[in-house]
Amino acid sequence: MAKHNNHSNASAWMGIQKKRWALMALALFSLSTAIVFFMRTAFDSCSAGYGGGEEREAEVGLEPNPLEFMKSRLVLMVSHELSLSGGPLLLMELAFLLRKVGAEVVWITNQKPAESDDVIYSLERKMLNRGVQVFSAKSQKAIDTALKADLIVLNTAVAGKWLDSVLKENVPRVLPKVLWWIHEMRGHYFKVEYVKHLPFVAGAMIDSHATAEYWKNRTRERLGIAMPETYVVHLGNSKELMEVAEDSVSRRVLREHVRESLGVRSDDLLFAIINSVSRGKGQDLFLRAFYESLQLIQEKKLQVPTMHAVVVGSDMNAQTKFETELRTFVLEKNIQDRVHFVNKTLTVAPYLAAIDVLVQNSQARGECFGRITIEAMAFQLPVLGTAAGGTMEIVVNGTTGFLHPAGKEGVTPLANNIVKLATHVERRLTIGKQGYVRVKERFLEPHMAHRIALVLKDVLRKAKSTTNS
Repeated sequence: MAKHNNHSNASAWMGIQKKRWALMALALFSLSTAIVFFMRTAFDSCSAGYGGGEEREAEVGLEPNPLEFMKSRLVLMVSHELSLSGGPLLLMELAFLLRKVGAEVVWITNQKPAESDDVIYSLERKMLNRGVQVFSAKSQKAIDTALKADLIVLNTAVAGKWLDSVLKENVPRVLPKVLWWIHEMRGHYFKVEYVKHLPFVAGAMIDSHATAEYWKNRTRERLGIAMPETYVVHLGNSKELMEVAEDSVSRRVLREHVRESLGVRSDDLLFAIINSVSRGKGQDLFLRAFYESLQLIQEKKLQVPTMHAVVVGSDMNAQTKFETELRTFVLEKNIQDRVHFVNKTLTVAPYLAAIDVLVQNSQARGECFGRITIEAMAFQLPVLGTAAGGTMEIVVNGTTGFLHPAGKEGVTPLANNIVKLATHVERRLTIGKQGYVRVKERFLEPHMAHRIALVLKDVLRKAKSTTNS
């Protein structure tokens, strides 16, 4: 009887420990990693065109604190909005990196709703707790800070509206010290009222070469203006996400928990797309490819584990026509036991731990960069991505994943790639490991910090020379 009690106590203790591990893993998430796909419209597609300057990308030689030279510098950060989207969260990351080395950082949000907003309140409290000052966009404090700041970072193309609406006659005084960080790739951002001052700022920073080239061509052809000197800075995974990705115990606990919640077995094969549900992200074409892959497996009588498709980023509360189309397709094809819709969530790492392959199926020009791609690679996941945009600068075709065309013509190639990874376990694992190696070599937060440091040094040098002349 004593042995039985000991066994029961041990089992209960193990259960408690597993839950603790899960909670600890979830607690490690930072804003930069946990809110990856939630309204990630800032990275939907990158259309970039730098015009007057030469495009430059810094080679990385890691050092302890590459931003140390920013100590005591005054930096004003202008965000067009404060939300759980890619652009504002990236700017917040930079704010925290600069605060870490002793820079004085001031944040303003140009567009804020009149009514109170829980998300904005929470994010502002987070910044204040980290020593970032938050001013009203139209306050005299904001104007005074802009005039005396060493550096002004305009985040996204839309943030350009703040210059004329607030600074007015002071705009020419601040342009020489403005670094414009652009993430957008959609055509509707190419409006003169947004970017008319672009040719006169110290520099533009863009997340991928594909986006930079798009902005260069588009601004010249559509607006007749030239881009300033443009720097390409690839993004990097946060330390917090890497800690979870490299902790085998945390990954295992999260994997078991998520799979249990989805009702799938431990040896089932999960292909997932992790993005807010929208036509531009290609969930519809992914599901068509998944269905086609099931047919191929059945026709060829291939022996593979039970396969599932996971769509993370759903929002039935919005009742969009597109989401309804997705669910109708699943029902019509009778694959509802194989397809799982997961609502928008603040934590994507558990799903990266639970799945076997990430599908990055963004359409048209693709992703500006697509941070979820490098996060998946950190979890040693192969990536099946569209051959468009920044994804082509991350995924090495045939080595860290497979690329397929955007649009309807990409459905069958994607289906074939799904089957290819489903039927070759060792290759799938090898590709995942190679993706992890590529992340460690190129896509970590220190890499990003070093690349940004080189940009900031150049911009500060130019701003100083302009002031002295």
